Amino acid sequence: MSADLFQAPDYFLLDDLLTEEHKLVRDACRDWVKREVSPIIEDAAQEAKFPNHLLSGLAEIGAFGPYIPEEYGGAGLDQISYGLIMQEIERGDSGIRSTASVQSSLVMYPIWKYGDEAQKSKFLPKLASGEMIGCFGLTEPNHGSNPGGMETKYKDMGDHYLLNGAKLWISNSPFADIAIVWAKNEDGRIHGLIVERGMKGFTTPETHHKWSLRASATGELIFDNVKVPKENLLPNKSGLGAPLGCLDSARYGIAWGVIGAAMDCYDTALRYAKERTQFGKPIAGFQLQQKKLAEMITEITKAQLLTWRLGVLRNENRATSAQISMAKRNNVAMALNIAREARQVLGAMGITGDYSIMRHMMNLESVITYEGTHDIHLLITGMDITGIPAFT
Repeated sequence: MSADLFQAPDYFLLDDLLTEEHKLVRDACRDWVKREVSPIIEDAAQEAKFPNHLLSGLAEIGAFGPYIPEEYGGAGLDQISYGLIMQEIERGDSGIRSTASVQSSLVMYPIWKYGDEAQKSKFLPKLASGEMIGCFGLTEPNHGSNPGGMETKYKDMGDHYLLNGAKLWISNSPFADIAIVWAKNEDGRIHGLIVERGMKGFTTPETHHKWSLRASATGELIFDNVKVPKENLLPNKSGLGAPLGCLDSARYGIAWGVIGAAMDCYDTALRYAKERTQFGKPIAGFQLQQKKLAEMITEITKAQLLTWRLGVLRNENRATSAQISMAKRNNVAMALNIAREARQVLGAMGITGDYSIMRHMMNLESVITYEGTHDIHLLITGMDITGIPAFT
């Protein structure tokens, strides 16, 4: 593996908008990715193995629940810091970022926001330290974009709940210690339950043969008459708005994260174009290659401005779900287009594992679908500006 020579583009001097703490957090993550992720990630993706040894490092750099208050083991950072952490990790790999964002936004966030004090004290410090890893169970075999149609259900059995159903396409599930599972009660109301590994009837088979997110562990959650203690019900919010609130946090992190993937593809293509000679000069000197590179840096800069502003709004508790949808949709499409263009700059070399571009491209094909598809996020924006839902 060649040395990680990545240099982050900052065409509009956006570092001037960041605090010293923001830059310290980002640079610590960037250094960790260069040291720990870059040397092993291509082999991990080729072998379709999640590098479990990175979990402790993710915890050490504060990637698990960075905005969770310090009293519960988090770092108490703001939303821009969270975004920058996701950016730097996804610069390394989308699958590694998925592990961190699931832990933060889809496991720790609902316990923090919807859990009681006993649940927060029991689970959050262990999740922040990486002693415990979680996953999020919302998507089902028959219900993806329409989570409200979920079939997973639980019954009140007096001294416990009895949970039955299945979830699919669950990041972290094969090795997760707990799962935040969304299920309907007997009245059809959606609630969150903390399901712990070892509960009888709870299994997590792994999903194989993926061409995308190959360095990420994906699986199912199967519930066959699982007895869940009543104290494991998240008490402070119910209805579909509860899991969607978690997804807002996760989608916000994705909007930042994919900028990292795009920056890596751009940086690789720029360096290659300056070094690769054809017809007597570097290919960076040809108009069509300059067009590709100029458009890449333009789109990255626009995405950086969008997410920075969204981070400010999140810090002020003014960001809307529709604004987050717009950022997620725009930035993932931007990153995927840049990966495709960067691959062309490298020609045949772009498909090899000697460079990160094809791995990023394959990963982004998943990111553009999960946590709200490209089309659904478009309809969310459409509904927001017209007031008319087009989902049905």
